[in-house]
Amino acid sequence: MAGRAQPSGGPGPGLLPLLLLLLSAAAVIRTGDGQNLVTEDVTVVEGDVATISCRVKNSDDSVIQLLNPNRQTIYFRDFRPLKDSRFQLVNFSNSELRVSLTNVSVSDEGRYFCQLYTDPPQEIYTTITVLVPPRNLVIDIQKEVAVEGEEIELNCTAMASRPATTIRWFKGNKELTGKSEVEQWLDMYTVTSQLVLKVGREDDGVPVICLVDHPAVKDLQTQRYLEVMYKPQVRVSQNYPVQGLTREGEPLELTCAAFGKPQPTDMRWLRVDDEMPQHVVVSGSNLLISNLNKTDNGTYRCEASNAVGKSHADYMLFVYDSRAGEEGVIRSVDHAVVGGVVAVVVFAMLCLLIILGRYFARHKGTYFTHEAKGADDAADADTAIINAEGGQNNSEEKKEYFI
Repeated sequence: MAGRAQPSGGPGPGLLPLLLLLLSAAAVIRTGDGQNLVTEDVTVVEGDVATISCRVKNSDDSVIQLLNPNRQTIYFRDFRPLKDSRFQLVNFSNSELRVSLTNVSVSDEGRYFCQLYTDPPQEIYTTITVLVPPRNLVIDIQKEVAVEGEEIELNCTAMASRPATTIRWFKGNKELTGKSEVEQWLDMYTVTSQLVLKVGREDDGVPVICLVDHPAVKDLQTQRYLEVMYKPQVRVSQNYPVQGLTREGEPLELTCAAFGKPQPTDMRWLRVDDEMPQHVVVSGSNLLISNLNKTDNGTYRCEASNAVGKSHADYMLFVYDSRAGEEGVIRSVDHAVVGGVVAVVVFAMLCLLIILGRYFARHKGTYFTHEAKGADDAADADTAIINAEGGQNNSEEKKEYFI
């Protein structure tokens, strides 16, 4: 049979058309038990190089050829009938035909057939899948400048990808959840993800990131920085006295600090529920009272405003007597001295009690011994009592005699 012929070199010009005709008309065997051909599917990014390998497990020097999805012969052994120069021979032997395809495009996607010219011929196919990364990644923001408390809408669009792109949102390092829509045009997909975000003053200057998950590309992202306007934050600090009480006759100096976006342009001091004392000096953000008195008691407020709104901070002033702090120091010293004296007295009393207790304990046995003297030689209890009493009388008489 002509199909079994094994030419030592490439097929002659007259033999090639006949072989191609026979192979195209012959029955084929798909992948299964006993199949002698091996190949793998190929996934490639558009513009890169795809390599197709047709391998024979047990070679018997049969002819190997590679066909495109239209079943046109790309390579017959080491000969390329197809005029597409993007196909180049990488390796040819009795056990392998390996071909590269450069500058791959979506139109190259499909099934490629490896044929082994045996009797009957064997065939197996490999699928080339072409990935297309997104052409553009764009974030559109509803408002370039937002006011704290508002909700803004951001849209991120990834155009003309294959397969469809997955879009993820981040605000700083925190991942957020958006809502995606997919549009298909021919074999390409455009994905738009919408994010609705309520902004606060802490979001000013924070990046919002749109990141793409796609097998054809890594680390593709774009970002927009939020610009948020907010009303002032106001803080009142006491410059003098640095520590301690605000006392009569002493000065008081307060400073008002306000921060906002835009920066506050209007700042003023006022006294809540009363008029500002005439001797109070206001200079910009500072308030000074050079000589405090009790009529200055009250709440002093610093107000600041910008285009967004108005805020304030209060300082409550209470003026103490001029010696209020000193009396407290003296009183604390007196209490310490009294406490020390009481502690010494208590310690001395405890020592005295211990000494007296030891003295009485030592003389108690001698007292009972003399009291019972004269009762030891009595014949019975009545006699012992009489003798004991008599002994006491004799002792008294003796004491009276010697006196």
